[in-house]
Amino acid sequence: MAAPLKTTPVSRRLGTLAGAAALVVALDQLVKVWARASLVLGSPVTLIPHVMDLSLVYNTGAAFSMGEGKGLLFVLIAVAIAAGCAVLAYKEDTLPLPLAATLGCVAGGGIGNAIDRVVAGRVTDFFATTFMDFAVFNVADIFITCGVLVAFVLWCRWDRAREAAESAQAEA
Repeated sequence: MAAPLKTTPVSRRLGTLAGAAALVVALDQLVKVWARASLVLGSPVTLIPHVMDLSLVYNTGAAFSMGEGKGLLFVLIAVAIAAGCAVLAYKEDTLPLPLAATLGCVAGGGIGNAIDRVVAGRVTDFFATTFMDFAVFNVADIFITCGVLVAFVLWCRWDRAREAAESAQAEA
């Protein structure tokens, strides 16, 4: 028989999500401040030869400059995703804390880029792969992408555990 899922107080779930988001926003904004102060537009600096350069660019769109000029839409999407993550953490009393933290990383990445859009009308990007043609990206983008992938895995595990617990409870 499967064990019932562990419940976590809402304050811990929301605190974990908010703490992770705040750390990501702080790291993202600090690194962007450094990039704007230290890098020169159009003058890449080799970070890892034949792999990655630091190349300052300003992006008014999303990945690969798609949706250029739709900054307000991207801000609203980031706010909606962050709010959705918070609602999930509030309502789901069995939400695992690692999943709450991962959702916080996704929300924090979105908020980090939204801050750029609101303050400057563009996002500061600077990581440029040199071994393949790929979008120039930033710390927020890394947390969004990796966070979504990890959240998917954790969500699947949590969903399986919930189904097993519900099945065991129905059999009892």
